[in-house]
Amino acid sequence: MISLRQRIVWASLLGSAALASSGAFAQAPAAAPSAPAAAAVAQADSAAAPKAQHKRMDPAKRMERMQEHRAKRLAALKEKLKLTSAQEGAWSSFTTATQPPAGPRPHMDRAEFAKLTTPERLERMQTRQAERSAMFAKRADATKTFYAALTPEQQKTFDAETAHFGGPRGHDGHRGHDGHRGAPAPAKG
Repeated sequence: MISLRQRIVWASLLGSAALASSGAFAQAPAAAPSAPAAAAVAQADSAAAPKAQHKRMDPAKRMERMQEHRAKRLAALKEKLKLTSAQEGAWSSFTTATQPPAGPRPHMDRAEFAKLTTPERLERMQTRQAERSAMFAKRADATKTFYAALTPEQQKTFDAETAHFGGPRGHDGHRGHDGHRGAPAPAKG
């Protein structure tokens, strides 16, 4: 099923193609944008600025921001769970085991990767996939162990609060207006 956004994109693409092929686009005089249109363009540019700034950010600063964000999320989760003193050890084990690796991940230079043969590239990709699977298994085990230490009410809270951690994003890959990721698409039937 095609979403409304996809219909709009397709309509604008088809309209642009029709305009370009008819030559009307090339013959139209260049007009200065109106004030509202210029404001809209400026607003769109300012909205894109933080995203572009994030990509240019120093990897160490980006890692620091990610760690700060994780610490805030975990603190809020811990507060909502209302853990008992008997559950503190399980919480510590959980947060330690789910801690992302320190420092930036090593990446192979594209030029170096291109020099490898196809079997060598596949071997590198398979090794990386195995590393990711091992990290996931470690986090999953720690989460299951912690979850088992929670009361049924705390488990409901944990489920509700962590449903969006690492889950599917909206179809455009961005968070919604309230800062949460979009809901998963309904199953096709």
